[in-house]
Amino acid sequence: MSAETGYGTQPDVIAALLTAVGDAATVLSYDEDRSFAVLSLSRFASVGSSRLDWSGAEVLRRSSVFDGDGLRGLLRGLARPDELAVVFWGNLAVPSLALEAALLASHADAVLECCLECWVHLVDSGVLIEFQDGEGFIAARVPK
Repeated sequence: MSAETGYGTQPDVIAALLTAVGDAATVLSYDEDRSFAVLSLSRFASVGSSRLDWSGAEVLRRSSVFDGDGLRGLLRGLARPDELAVVFWGNLAVPSLALEAALLASHADAVLECCLECWVHLVDSGVLIEFQDGEGFIAARVPK
């Protein structure tokens, strides 16, 4: 199965989050997901299968906290409330979402209940936040 064929085949993983945010979130198509990934995730090397290599990146914040309050604090400290935030999950079978950063912050607990790892791209700020369960968050500027 190709990445495109498997993309978004498990929307049930984020069903509770989608119910909570309603029409304010957009579920991204495969092409939209890949377009945003080119602007963010793909600009970092990887370490292993799902961790980003932060060496050489301008790291803005690190946090050993791995809960909704930690994500909420990062979003409120790094993004404008109306800024577009794109959430990527550790599994392409779960479709990516686009929504305002303030709304994402309000539902940070629900976001983290969906996965063991995710990335949030703050589009206007050019910041990427990585969450790895048990390890916390890292926020850094996306390399140009």
